Amino acid sequence: MNPTPTHDPSASAWRLSVAPMMDWTDLHCRYFHRLLTHRTRLYTEMVTTGALLHGDVPRHLDYNDEEHPLALQLGGSEPDDLAHCAKLAVQWGYDEVNLNCGCPSERVQRGAFGACLMAEPQLVADCVKAMRDAVAIPVTVKHRIGIDRIESYDFVRDFVGTVAAAGCEVFIVHARNAWLQGLSPKENREVPPLRYEFVQRLQRDFPALRFALNGGVASNAQIEALFAEGVQGVMVGREAYHHPWLLAEWDARFLGAEAVERSREQVEAAMVEYMEREVSEGEPWSRVARHMLGLWNGQPGARRWRQVWSDHKLKTLPPSAVAGLATQARRHPLAAEAAA
Repeated sequence: MNPTPTHDPSASAWRLSVAPMMDWTDLHCRYFHRLLTHRTRLYTEMVTTGALLHGDVPRHLDYNDEEHPLALQLGGSEPDDLAHCAKLAVQWGYDEVNLNCGCPSERVQRGAFGACLMAEPQLVADCVKAMRDAVAIPVTVKHRIGIDRIESYDFVRDFVGTVAAAGCEVFIVHARNAWLQGLSPKENREVPPLRYEFVQRLQRDFPALRFALNGGVASNAQIEALFAEGVQGVMVGREAYHHPWLLAEWDARFLGAEAVERSREQVEAAMVEYMEREVSEGEPWSRVARHMLGLWNGQPGARRWRQVWSDHKLKTLPPSAVAGLATQARRHPLAAEAAA
């Protein structure tokens, strides 16, 4: 970990980011993404206040120095608890604290946080104020545009207005409603219609605030079109995970920086080196490799390459040996399939 935050307070800090995704955006995933883009903002999986107050803090908050700029997403609804956890974020060197007001899962609802908090904007404002009073790094909120059948723009406008009055200046808006009953988390990412125009209206109504749009973004051409339409920031979720090579264009194309000059082969080699280090510290390499399985998507031999890295029978081999088999399978997929 890096005890000195490196956050960029400028508006451009939220121009592009990878969404927090449970069970996916752990430190290994973020290390992989950082090999593809230096400037994109990365987010942790959601960490509950209870996990930090009563659990293994290093396990939840540890990260690699290379991951900056890096934000910690918290799940909780008690202002004092959130303030304490925000202080932990600063102690561990995070660049931002983000409050989850968008997750619709029943488990999260039972904890009285996530999307159900949108029904209590003053409580969210109290949580934000408590964290703002406790730390100097940015405190941001990720939320939906509505809950259940509430589809009025006025609902999200009033939510943002109330929370902004407590000092929140950056809002990441998943531009769908969250249905708290009747849909699974997966369905909540697909069934409620996207309303990007709500995000654009928020930008017009609150010109002093920063808004990043999340939901349904599936290509770099779409990101470019959104920026052309005046969207200030874009957060990409599952598409970034399943097709990570998209990220390789972001620094130069969207963030005004030099491109990360690595080929897919070089990225894979860097991940193998990382896996070797992790194995030496007792971490199974398979926990790392699972996050890079989309690296060759769309390229010849990608399916066979994924199969090798996913083969449980190879777990006892060192990562370098598996990499050799995977490369051979990718370059000669027909021979690999015949051998299988």
